[in-house]
Amino acid sequence: MANLDQKSPNVLLQSLCCRITGKSEAEVAHQFQYAVRVIGSNYAPTIERDEFLVSEKIKKELLRQRREADAALFSELHRKLQTQAVLKHRWSVLYLLLSLSEDPRKPSSRVGNYGTLFAQALPRDAHSTPFYCTRPQSLALSYGDRGAGLSGSVGTSGISSLGVYTLNGPTPPPPPLLAGQPSQSAAAVSQMLGSRLAWALPTSSSPSAVLAPPTTRPPLGPQVPTIRPVRPRRDGDAAGEVNEAALVRDILYVFQGIDGKFIKMSAQDNGYKIDSKVVLCKSLRDTSSRLSELGWLHNKVRKYTDARTLDRAFGLVGQSFCASLHQELKEYYRLLSVLHSQLQVEDEQGVSMCTESSLTLRRLLVWMYDPKVRLKTLAALVDYCQGRKGGELASAVHAYGKTGDPQMRALVQHILSLVSHPILNFLYRWIYDGELEDTYHEFFVASDPNVKTDRLWHDKYSLRKSMIPSFITMDQARKVLLIGKSINFLHQVCHDRTPPGKITPASKPADTPKDAAELLSDLEGAFQEKIDAAYFDTSKYLLDVLNRNYLLLEHLQAMRRYLLLGQGDFIRHLMDLLKPELARPATTLYQHNLTGILETAVRATNAQFDNAEILKRLDVRLLEVSPGDTGWDVFSLDYHVDGPIATVFTRECMGHYLRVFNFLWRAKRMEYTLTDIWKGHMCNAKLLKTMPELSGVLHQCHILASEMVHFIHQMQYYITFEVLECSWDELWNKVQQAQDLDHIIAAHDVFLDTIISRCLLDNNSRSLLNQLRAIFDQIIEFQNAQDSLYRSALEELTLRLQFEEKKRQREEEGEWGVTAEQEAEEKRRIQEFQDTIPKMRSQLRILTHFYQSIVQQFLVLLMTSTDESLRFLSFRLDFNEHYRAREPRLRASLGATRGRRLSNI
Repeated sequence: MANLDQKSPNVLLQSLCCRITGKSEAEVAHQFQYAVRVIGSNYAPTIERDEFLVSEKIKKELLRQRREADAALFSELHRKLQTQAVLKHRWSVLYLLLSLSEDPRKPSSRVGNYGTLFAQALPRDAHSTPFYCTRPQSLALSYGDRGAGLSGSVGTSGISSLGVYTLNGPTPPPPPLLAGQPSQSAAAVSQMLGSRLAWALPTSSSPSAVLAPPTTRPPLGPQVPTIRPVRPRRDGDAAGEVNEAALVRDILYVFQGIDGKFIKMSAQDNGYKIDSKVVLCKSLRDTSSRLSELGWLHNKVRKYTDARTLDRAFGLVGQSFCASLHQELKEYYRLLSVLHSQLQVEDEQGVSMCTESSLTLRRLLVWMYDPKVRLKTLAALVDYCQGRKGGELASAVHAYGKTGDPQMRALVQHILSLVSHPILNFLYRWIYDGELEDTYHEFFVASDPNVKTDRLWHDKYSLRKSMIPSFITMDQARKVLLIGKSINFLHQVCHDRTPPGKITPASKPADTPKDAAELLSDLEGAFQEKIDAAYFDTSKYLLDVLNRNYLLLEHLQAMRRYLLLGQGDFIRHLMDLLKPELARPATTLYQHNLTGILETAVRATNAQFDNAEILKRLDVRLLEVSPGDTGWDVFSLDYHVDGPIATVFTRECMGHYLRVFNFLWRAKRMEYTLTDIWKGHMCNAKLLKTMPELSGVLHQCHILASEMVHFIHQMQYYITFEVLECSWDELWNKVQQAQDLDHIIAAHDVFLDTIISRCLLDNNSRSLLNQLRAIFDQIIEFQNAQDSLYRSALEELTLRLQFEEKKRQREEEGEWGVTAEQEAEEKRRIQEFQDTIPKMRSQLRILTHFYQSIVQQFLVLLMTSTDESLRFLSFRLDFNEHYRAREPRLRASLGATRGRRLSNI
């Protein structure tokens, strides 16, 4: 063998045989041949491939041979092996070792003592939940130290520190085993207990250690006191006293929620009580009462799971919660099965309570400490989760895990991973496929099937805030909602057939609770990255589809150009063409005539170069007609929207556009009217110079017209630049920076709200709007009065010129220019005209007074407005303090007005 490679399989296998048996290479030839035959065989094991079960069988086999130290070493080495990724098939290695140890042809030999190697205690046994706790390093393994540790750990230590104890209490060092095989009954009991696992099973939990023949335990060290002869257990004696063995049996039943012979459930006290007729010492009664609490806790958890397991309305999250509770109860039952088996073996063998290998209440109190803590946690969690379901239930479990106890926190985190698994599955199907199958309304995204497609984005999907788990932030929940909503919007509204997998690549879902636990442990990392990636990819694709296929930005610009009068040449030419039609009564207008005029205006201006998709949506709309309305009062432009763009331009938005258009159209009409008034001044000024009696009236008209022109120009500047242009610039910047459709909709809504508010169309500015409309009415009145003045003046001028022309012609013919009668008639007519001039002057004076009083009221309202831009508008309207001199309320400075307003607040 020396010539062989030291790392060859044969050399390593022979070294393993020597190490296991403690013999030399020559003495293990038989074992080596058997190991080679086993490795080269093709037969498969007949037991389940469960690494934990195999390791337990190996430990029990070592304990059966009274090799507690070897069992402790095996547990420690196995635990260290599990933490390293050196071997992938640990079960196969362990099964090989177990098979080698069970070879009937293996010669019995005395195994050496490896006590010097066992400096560490047993690890905490495997649980269904993660654990966080190790044995205190100060806990020794010697007999004296064990006894001290046991007595001092009743109230503080849990199952995590029981690895250094045997189920039957501390034992002296093991003697060497004699040759021979264990009896069939002991092997059967060992096999029976090997399949029953506990939450925290001590390393010597196998009862077969008790069954070793007395000859295998020669006394070592100091003489042990003589133990009284064993006798079968008895539940009590004739005097009515109950011994501890009977109480142990009752306690084991109580642990499962079953009434015992002496300990029964008291409905009045809501707990287990010892029969008052039973004679017990105070210590046993107190210990039994403390142990009985586990039965009450078990019943509380079991009652909740039994009531909810068959309740389908509890949902998948609730069923996962019940499954996690069942899993914990299953581990609890495994511990109880081991204890029952131990008690059964003791009954069959007649072990007395006085021996160190028997079950006692004190030992149960120590061993059941950790299960009691876990059951308390589960019971409190059940109380806290009453009446909750879905995401609300997950929030309750998550909130209960915020504790400083690492063991409790690990338990709650494990339950949370099971509870949150359905929620994460809902979430991944929603963000990657847009599918929402939430039968029991557990997910935080809600769907309304009654909502039609045109309102899908706004109304169909919403957040159930009560179902948002506390470990998911509101921003994450909003993004999750937008992702799935975008996918459904693309499919149902945009009719985009691109598979969701091509929009955003699907990452690995939470297929198991373990994956969910890993995801929950990194909510701000991997989970946030998945949400952000799906959000950005889906939102970007949706905006690209809307801009590329449905011209969203072009439609937005069309609203600005046509409904907000941004296309100046088109609006001016349209007014020129519509003036004859709109001057007529509203009842005489026909929409097809106005539509033809609109098309003419489009073809004659730069509007003709717009996209045909936009121009075909532009139309004429006639508002509801009231008595006395003209075409100017009912005319409006309209813009038809449908399909996906109707999500941005909703009916409410189009209603706002209509209101703003009517306001701007009216203001534009005032500008157009004043332009006509100015033209009338310029054209008629020279003609009427021959009528000096009109100079005062015309001067008065010029002054009033100048005031009106100044007012309208300042209002137009304010509306066009300070309101429309500034708001449009903000909207366009926000649209360019928008990350999702909701950002565009929100920016558009803010844009419209700003325009509505600053154009005095909201409820807070109704008084200002009324004053402004009154000013507009005065402008129309002034136009009518001036037209009447010019009409009568021009008519009089025409008659005078005709009279002079006739007079000149007759003089040229050599006749008298006029007769006395004609001259008297002419003078009478001129006198009649001159008599109308004071009426015109008084009419203009009244019109001026009304106009100026309304403007003064308007300025006062502007000065007291909370909008600073409106207060500055008042300064521009009264730049030369003309109105301020007339109205005392306008004499307060801006600072005084602001101070007074703040003091009133």
